[in-house]
Amino acid sequence: MPLVGEYEPSPWEPIAEQVELYERTDGAEGAVLEGAPCIILTSMGAKSGKLRKTPLIRITDGTSYLVIGSMGGAPNNPSWVHNLRTNPRAELRDLGEVREYSVRELEGDEKAEWWARANEVWPSYDDYQAATDRVIPVFLLEPV
Repeated sequence: MPLVGEYEPSPWEPIAEQVELYERTDGAEGAVLEGAPCIILTSMGAKSGKLRKTPLIRITDGTSYLVIGSMGGAPNNPSWVHNLRTNPRAELRDLGEVREYSVRELEGDEKAEWWARANEVWPSYDDYQAATDRVIPVFLLEPV
């Protein structure tokens, strides 16, 4: 069942603008984030219940997607991490397609395998982990 609710754009203007551009053009524009392909993650706000949309680096095996709560190695997780932990359902927009996914946080060998795949797409993830004391969370999104 698709996520339903009122969409509240990010208060951080560059994020809100990229989401708007990506969605308005079905990914013809705005589908690159800092030089890498991206997707738009839609999650349900854990406190607000509003829909939140975030552009993230596109990491996929062709069926499932990985989203990484790196926030560039910041000391705190991005807000969407709490949203996914509270409501483990999400939607992803990958170019013109929007699909629903179940979400689970990865650990152990499975996390290590996907982390290696993520570093092939965006080699800075290891640097981000080295820059913070927190363990960067990794979520696998599998089609519903």
